[in-house]
Amino acid sequence: MDQSINAIEAYVGALKQSKEYQNYMRTLTAVKEVPGLLEQVNEFRRNNFIMQNSESTTFDTIEDFELKYAEFRQNPLVEDFLAAELAFCRMMQYNNSLILEALHFE
Repeated sequence: MDQSINAIEAYVGALKQSKEYQNYMRTLTAVKEVPGLLEQVNEFRRNNFIMQNSESTTFDTIEDFELKYAEFRQNPLVEDFLAAELAFCRMMQYNNSLILEALHFE
């Protein structure tokens, strides 16, 4: 067990050094510095998640969502944060798929 804990600690350390994580943390800090912006970002993310996971989502629903948040998404800080978050999430998804594949986990 100690060996796997040491490996996990090394892995987390490597993740923290990645450009994806560094950029994510930098943009998150910038978002937090603007009063109320993190709450707005979280509302956007929550509503986007609900829309994407709803069985009743239509093209009109997506169009309405995009129109509602168009001005919000034009904020360069919001765009930078969401892009950094997406890049970090994609890196983590890729890493997790490599681990699961190596473990032959089905």
